[in-house]
Amino acid sequence: MTNAVIAGYTRTPFQPAHKGKLVRVRPDDLATSAVKGLVERTGVNPDDIEDLILGCAFPEAEQGFNMARLVVLLSGLPITVAGTTINRFCGSSMQSIHFAAGAIQMNAGEVFICAGVESMSRVPMTGFNPMPNPVLSEEMPGAYMSMGETAENVGRKYKITRREQEEFALLSQEKAAAAETSGRLREEIVPIEVEGSNVDRDGCLRPDTTLEGLAELRLAFDESGTVTAGTSSPLTDGAAAVLVCSQEYAQAHGLTPLAKILSTAVAGCEPETMGLGPIFASRKALARAKIDAQSLDVVEINEAFATQSIASIRDLQLSPRRINQDGGAIAIGHPLGATGARITGKAAEILSREGGRYALSTQCIGGGQGIATVLESV
Repeated sequence: MTNAVIAGYTRTPFQPAHKGKLVRVRPDDLATSAVKGLVERTGVNPDDIEDLILGCAFPEAEQGFNMARLVVLLSGLPITVAGTTINRFCGSSMQSIHFAAGAIQMNAGEVFICAGVESMSRVPMTGFNPMPNPVLSEEMPGAYMSMGETAENVGRKYKITRREQEEFALLSQEKAAAAETSGRLREEIVPIEVEGSNVDRDGCLRPDTTLEGLAELRLAFDESGTVTAGTSSPLTDGAAAVLVCSQEYAQAHGLTPLAKILSTAVAGCEPETMGLGPIFASRKALARAKIDAQSLDVVEINEAFATQSIASIRDLQLSPRRINQDGGAIAIGHPLGATGARITGKAAEILSREGGRYALSTQCIGGGQGIATVLESV
């Protein structure tokens, strides 16, 4: 079987939606910046790229048409490079990596750009004109439940206290601040020119976060609940891109693989507790890789909310010191369609940087799903 490897990872800065430095940047331009940076930094021959697979959670308006093909053209890639836009909500760009790995294993191409983008400033969550199915909305209202409500449901189910969530959020901020100070975050960022200014840093980080400050925040979704803005990922603008190719191609063309894609999985779960999706998807991916959670050296779990992250970590029995070593989405941000590429590229990068053998990237998905990827060192 042909092995698929991750041979590069880049992203734009992640900036707060509505008030950050990328508010005026179109999402197709954001994705173009990440893609151009990936091609330049890896040195891949653009003529060899089969397809650009682009994930986006709300592909309408400026994120509409077939944005992937438009990004191919905006990036100056050869006209022969195809493009397809896919949607699995928050798991969209991780799914793009899965599609590329599958295509490589069935000899349907050797080189793919797997990217994701979301401008939550320019296209709102749920889009501009949501129209729920009236029958499904009546019979299963959880299918359209807000993400904040699902986070509260997970917190109640697992008896996760507000203090526990705040300690988790503080640790995410501290790890991200350390990674920013050391330059580890900036190494993966492709700067963007915006109105004459160079945006080259993340804007969601809160290095001055304290437990006392978190404790003073108002509840965000339920007056009788425990979830606040400080224990949730912020609305974010950003894009990320990963180069996926066959191991043979990487070796023949002088590319440096960061990790091999060992197994993938998706799983459905109850929409009302969609945050538990990583548990079910990760179990499947680990079983397919024939390893257990204790074998993992690196874990990147998307911190949509502290409640769902804590619940997943508990049930999967993940080692806390392996998790989100450079900070997670509570600190860095969560531009929906881009996050899967970010955390999978990041898992590969940390595995290569720190050593070890196995890594897991996983995330929950609105509507009741999970997605997971297991990587192995090369």
